[in-house]
Amino acid sequence: MNELFSERIADVPKSFIREILKVAVDPEIISFAGGLPNKELFPVDDIQKAADFQLGHYGRDILQYSSTEGYLPLREYIAKRYKEKKQLNISADNILITSGSQQALDLLGKIFINKGDHLIIEEPGYLGAIQAFSIYEPVFRAIPLKEDGLVVDKLRKALENSEPKLMYLVPNFQNPSGITYSEANREKISQVIEKKRCYIIEDDPYGELRYIGKDRKSFQHFLPDQTILLGSFSKVVAPGFRIGWMAASDDLMDKLITAKQASDLHTNYFGQRILYQFLVSNNLDEHVEKIKERYNKQRERMLYYIEKYLPAGISSTRPEGGMFLWLSLPDKMKAMDLFNIAIKMLVAFVPGDPFYVGKDGVNTLRLNFSCSSEETIEEGIKRLGLAINQLLG
Repeated sequence: MNELFSERIADVPKSFIREILKVAVDPEIISFAGGLPNKELFPVDDIQKAADFQLGHYGRDILQYSSTEGYLPLREYIAKRYKEKKQLNISADNILITSGSQQALDLLGKIFINKGDHLIIEEPGYLGAIQAFSIYEPVFRAIPLKEDGLVVDKLRKALENSEPKLMYLVPNFQNPSGITYSEANREKISQVIEKKRCYIIEDDPYGELRYIGKDRKSFQHFLPDQTILLGSFSKVVAPGFRIGWMAASDDLMDKLITAKQASDLHTNYFGQRILYQFLVSNNLDEHVEKIKERYNKQRERMLYYIEKYLPAGISSTRPEGGMFLWLSLPDKMKAMDLFNIAIKMLVAFVPGDPFYVGKDGVNTLRLNFSCSSEETIEEGIKRLGLAINQLLG
């Protein structure tokens, strides 16, 4: 019966992380594979109070259908936060509430991408975006990353014989590498793209999780008419709500709303109301500070133990925030070979392969530090060091 499936689904990659997580369900395995927030920091009691309040005061209303755009007070809250935190003047009318930022990627694919259209992504790039866009059968143009962002000369060269409609970037604490684009790099990218009929999709799920250094300007500052912003409450409140958003211009919003109506009518209204109540009844900045304090300690411990337990010849990014860091093994080593050894030593990570398009056998890998205790991080990195030494022979 396989001949009944559409052609487009055949080449869509499975979520490699989801497959790894199936392997890592053994409680004895220390997993640095997932991109999970630390559940110990979920504000359970305050969310329960928010739910009780909404059900007690508006129970019948919040169980009803709602507008496609999303709950207006929640959109107004997001717009106000853009103004206060990033000095961006974005109207609530230009914000669409989505079922996580993953749906935002799918909606953008629907309204922009025809088979064979060119789309610029980072290399390495976020595998969730690669998966979401793949279903619309674009031609990916991967631009390598360096320490301060995209290699601009490579971007210019790619644009010499290509007319991409979209460029997808995660400029703050990038997934998977953990790097942050410098402001100079953002400005250079903007200067190159402003001459093109191309939108920048600026995905910023980790932007509030900065531990060191200073915030950088959004691409919205440089290219307000060509920048689409994506955001999410998954990393700063809880991913179970599956509530994210997209900020886009008027002409795009009309198409996006139509695409969303065809997809799910509207994002979970019940969840939107409870989330909004939590946000207005509590100080989100104070909650985020608790998250940042914990994650920063875990980040520092992981970097320390990498230097202590991993052999020479291994390099690591030193992220200023977010949830990930990126290891590079010696050139001839393959991260997939290391994974096969490491899993037997009861430690898991994500090999770099799924973060690339058209490449395999790479020598890079991603580690998550947000979801492990400091003690677990030490033991896990120690096991990883033993696995690397075994692979080195």
